Amino acid sequence: MEILQLPLHDLEQRVAQELAENPALEIEESQEQELEEEPRLEEEEERTDTARSDLEREFVVSEENSAEEFSRLVEMEREIPEYFEEEMSRPSRDRIEEYSERYHDMMANLPDHNPTLQDHLLDQLAWYDLDPQTRELAEKIISNLDENGYLQTSLQDLLGPNATEEDIQRAEKALKIVQELDPPGVGARDLKECLLLQLDPDSPDYNDLKLLISEYLEDIEHNRLPQIAKKTRWSLEHIHELLEALRKLNPKPGLQFRSETVLPVTPDVYVEETEDGRFIARVEGGDLPRLQINRGLLQSLERQNLSKEEREYIKNKIERAKWIIDGIEQRKRTLQRVAQAIIDHQEKFLREGPEHIEPLKMQQIADKLGIHVTTVSRAVDDKWIQTPQGLFPLRRFFCGGKVNPEGEEVAWDVVRLKVKELIDREDKANPLSDEEIVRELAKQGIHVKRRTVTKYREEMGIPSSRERRDWVSFEQKKKARQQGSGKQGQ
Repeated sequence: MEILQLPLHDLEQRVAQELAENPALEIEESQEQELEEEPRLEEEEERTDTARSDLEREFVVSEENSAEEFSRLVEMEREIPEYFEEEMSRPSRDRIEEYSERYHDMMANLPDHNPTLQDHLLDQLAWYDLDPQTRELAEKIISNLDENGYLQTSLQDLLGPNATEEDIQRAEKALKIVQELDPPGVGARDLKECLLLQLDPDSPDYNDLKLLISEYLEDIEHNRLPQIAKKTRWSLEHIHELLEALRKLNPKPGLQFRSETVLPVTPDVYVEETEDGRFIARVEGGDLPRLQINRGLLQSLERQNLSKEEREYIKNKIERAKWIIDGIEQRKRTLQRVAQAIIDHQEKFLREGPEHIEPLKMQQIADKLGIHVTTVSRAVDDKWIQTPQGLFPLRRFFCGGKVNPEGEEVAWDVVRLKVKELIDREDKANPLSDEEIVRELAKQGIHVKRRTVTKYREEMGIPSSRERRDWVSFEQKKKARQQGSGKQGQ
């Protein structure tokens, strides 16, 4: 399960680490030598498979008959020479170094990583002249910021239960220093504080924006602009101007430093179409080397002068090496089976595009393959698949759905795409309400409730019909004012 869950990039790192730490694990001989030995390997293939199976069953050694068991292991090793390295002691450092060089070359060719938010803030903090306690607290606050740049932990929790009033005051001072750093808004405890930290005190609308953020964020969210106008005695035109300034603020200042955005995606699975029109899943091995167990280490068990601890150490290393080898092979088989079952179900998606995705649950794949649903979940976790329609996470192919009047299942992703399509094509001066979208979907044979449309619209960041209409009206008035000013200037 541990190996299965690793995406290809992480698995390559894990193998490099195991090669460096486990003397029982080796990189296989070169492909040229394998080709020379191919006739012999074919003749012994059947016997080798049987011996490997025996080896797997006999690997657990009891204390009472350990000498006899180890002798049998050594005897089996002589029968399956291609499964072990020909050398007599430690694994080949040359091959490990060769693989390590290839791995580091690959890493060096990746795009440069952007500095993290914490790196960016600590670089700025270094220029401040602070006493050691305040600097330590500021660094602690920075390390506890989330990816959006917010401090979700209270100062009391950061300091611990024994914090004094003086400690809390010092922490507040440290937090204020962090909030002065770039990007503006970092170190806030909530959205309101984040936006307030970004206001420019020299702006002519500073006080109005401060009041709007402090008192009326909920009204803005629900587009209750007439209520704001009534309470503040501002004109709707002035409120729209304030909202335009508000939209220039960043509610998540830390996201620009998120390192995941610069990491390349390596597909774990490729979809290939055969000559007869079938889609086949091919699991990618990347730069993974082919591994084997070191024969020399196993043969060292024949020596009679080994202590019990030495024998146990060697046995554990060999067992771990075999665990890695078997784990990688099982990962490949399981991922291939799961991916093939998914693409068999989503053939229409592969041929015609995302709007033709079929409803699919992980339990369906688990039942089809006769495995546990958690195995399916781990197999698709953080894995990407290259398809004729583009690159997608494997989890993208799992989605719920509903049954239309004709008895056909319609995926929720299709409903979401249809909602966006209707809004994109609407009359901008007279946008569709959620209820009207429900009726339009019904004409296409998709029957959903209004709250479903509202949910998907909000998930896609699309404002309500009233907000869309008000924004268009504001833009038209703004354009008219600009044209009027131009004529006066002429």
